[in-house]
Amino acid sequence: MSAPQIDAVSLDGAGPLYDQIRRAIRDLILAGTWPPGTAVPAEHALMEKLGASRMTVHRALAQLAREGLITRRRRSGTIVASPPASHAMLDILSIPQEVRELGQIYSYRILQRSNGKASRDLATRFELGRSANVAHLTLLHFADGAPHVLEDRVIHIETIPQVTDESFAETPPGDWLLQNSLWTQAEHAISAIAAEAQEAELLKIDAGEPCLLVERRTWNQAEPITAVRLLYPGGRHRFVGRFGPYGSV
Repeated sequence: MSAPQIDAVSLDGAGPLYDQIRRAIRDLILAGTWPPGTAVPAEHALMEKLGASRMTVHRALAQLAREGLITRRRRSGTIVASPPASHAMLDILSIPQEVRELGQIYSYRILQRSNGKASRDLATRFELGRSANVAHLTLLHFADGAPHVLEDRVIHIETIPQVTDESFAETPPGDWLLQNSLWTQAEHAISAIAAEAQEAELLKIDAGEPCLLVERRTWNQAEPITAVRLLYPGGRHRFVGRFGPYGSV
């Protein structure tokens, strides 16, 4: 790799050194500066340029590999993975974008946040192993100040360890994941359920009122990234898709 390319790796000085290295390389990949197939600098080259230990550089590259952004091969070295992240993220809709496309003003509130081993109830709700280490968040999204959707989400810390340092004060978790992870598989289900009392109070609807429940899981290869339950007031929402013989259009 030529000097100008390795010189593009620039640290921002925020947080642990391994995560600065991870973010610097991730941003070059997501911006298209390093397209798929680009050779990533060798560990010793990054160590020399960034003044980091081998363990620190190795940890950053290992995390990028888990996120699917790079591919590490023993003989041919490390390259930027294909396809690029921007292609793989297009089908997961951003809730802020969803609201803005309705011509309304978006806002959100974090109702609760915890990190750690999944409780029995949480494991049951999201079909998790009891040893799963997750960040659990509940949020309420608003459109023009009115409740739009209630979000209940877990993010797997083993796959996305940087989530433990993220407050989500500026960006809701769904959009943050679009910016900070790559998914290769997704599972999506929609069902009709009746709102329970606590959910109804938050959504400002009557208990028992019909709601649309959107459940989604994403993986990077075999590694789970996130599972989310999105509860929409049924009378205010509908989901529309247009399809052709070769998929959505």
